[in-house]
Amino acid sequence: MIPKIITGKGSTRRLIAYLFGKGTANEHIDPHLVASWNAFAPDPGRSPHRDPKEVEKQLHTQLDQPVAMLGRRAPKTTVWHCPVRAAREDPILSDAQWAEIARRIVAAAGIAPAGDTDACRWVAVRHADDHIHIAATLVRQDGRRPRRDHDIRAVQREARKIEIDYGLRRLKPGDGTAAKRPTSKEVFKAKRLGEDATSREILRLRVRRAMAAASTETEFFALLDATGLNVRPKTEPSGDVIGYSVSLPGDVNKQKEPIWYAGSTLAGNLSLPKIRKRLAATTPEPVPVRPGNPWHQATAATERIPHHLGNGNDEVGQGQLDALGGALDLLPLTAPAAVRAELERAAIAFERATRSRIAADHDSARALRRSVRAIWKDPVPHGDGAGLAMLLDVALTAVAYAMHWHRTRQHAQQQAAAEQTLIHLQAVYAQIAEPVLVGLASRAPGLQTKRRYAYHLQQALPEHAERILNDPAWDALSTVLAEAEAAGHNASTLLDRALSQRTLDDARSPARALTWRVRRLGERHAPGPRAQAANARHVPERPAVRPSQEHQARRR
Repeated sequence: MIPKIITGKGSTRRLIAYLFGKGTANEHIDPHLVASWNAFAPDPGRSPHRDPKEVEKQLHTQLDQPVAMLGRRAPKTTVWHCPVRAAREDPILSDAQWAEIARRIVAAAGIAPAGDTDACRWVAVRHADDHIHIAATLVRQDGRRPRRDHDIRAVQREARKIEIDYGLRRLKPGDGTAAKRPTSKEVFKAKRLGEDATSREILRLRVRRAMAAASTETEFFALLDATGLNVRPKTEPSGDVIGYSVSLPGDVNKQKEPIWYAGSTLAGNLSLPKIRKRLAATTPEPVPVRPGNPWHQATAATERIPHHLGNGNDEVGQGQLDALGGALDLLPLTAPAAVRAELERAAIAFERATRSRIAADHDSARALRRSVRAIWKDPVPHGDGAGLAMLLDVALTAVAYAMHWHRTRQHAQQQAAAEQTLIHLQAVYAQIAEPVLVGLASRAPGLQTKRRYAYHLQQALPEHAERILNDPAWDALSTVLAEAEAAGHNASTLLDRALSQRTLDDARSPARALTWRVRRLGERHAPGPRAQAANARHVPERPAVRPSQEHQARRR
């Protein structure tokens, strides 16, 4: 259940007219009162023999009476408005149930504490199955102002209790870092136009992608222009740019003027100062970076995220999650068409997990940002899809660690967002990785070669050897080891290096994890002709043996 408090000046006249009107998209069906401060307030929706406008006037006059009695001594802020919305999957509540919910909300907010006969005047209006609007004036009937310190937090706490009492969908407590949700007006407009997302949500995703792809402020604004957005810089008299607004072409108001959204209203981390701070940490290092496969580089950087999350430095951890969010934002643009929609859902879900009250150390994530930008600017041909599969494999582990990282810091909404992200990424990974693994398995080497690899696994990693050898991906692993040998590598050395990169304790499929590591290492560290000749002379075929029963130290 989502309550949202809005305050304003003047009379409740315009608010009452809106609540009992047709709505901006004729969405107000059967508007009527379900509760009020005295149970006798006039109801424009239930007065069939009277002019509704006259009843509306009577209602807002009665609501505003305590304010009018103060005259010039009335406070500047006099109108309190709180829509309260249930989730789509929640059961439809009765008028009586919504009335009780309204009473609990105004009591929690300090607008009308239970049993206080001199409290503020208020009404609850229902014009849809899933929500009500509470309208109140911020002057008590005894002329004093209500005590509503921290009313937003208090109402949210009460909403969590209401969810339990009425068996509604239970939302996670927030920390004030969530992006602004689309308004009802924006949602109805999107539905009317047949859009899956509101303008606010579309703009937020496009701005995030531009931020992830850009390395300079000039490039950031150029990318916004390239996506077809209208961009309006905010400048000081000196000409310095201090902010920006964006709008979608064709998204206009009643006056046919573009509807602009400032970056800071799309999300707190999309304000120009925040973007500048992030870009400053994204600028390439002065030392040239060694060229290489950007998919491998991004995979290696993502594989280190669990280590960063566990090192105790929260700023570094937050910076890593922010960079991972940028990677997920750009990944759909380079992925096969069949999985783009699911990857985009993963990126949208993880966006919430990238923001908390912890300041991010963006410097710590340069490698991931740089490699992902390289993929976006000049995508490596997908071929069999192994590059994307490798990156997704380590991203799943990174997101799982992000979920735990947020849980230990009591970031409930961020934890839930990471959980949802895992669902989407797992669906994409299954679709991308399975054909690659099947193709590799079809080229598996002979039995003697596989026995030799199995022997080394049993010696080097006895605690995981049985799982690896019984894993459906074992044939794929043996294929990449054989192909690495054909390229001049020593398979045992390469396998040792793969085993030392990270523990396999948290791997869902250790054979799959090793397959991607060995393939990446085999392509990245190809030996020269002399090394190839030396390796060829020192790779004897070994007979298969039973796993050693002696305790071996785990190779990390």
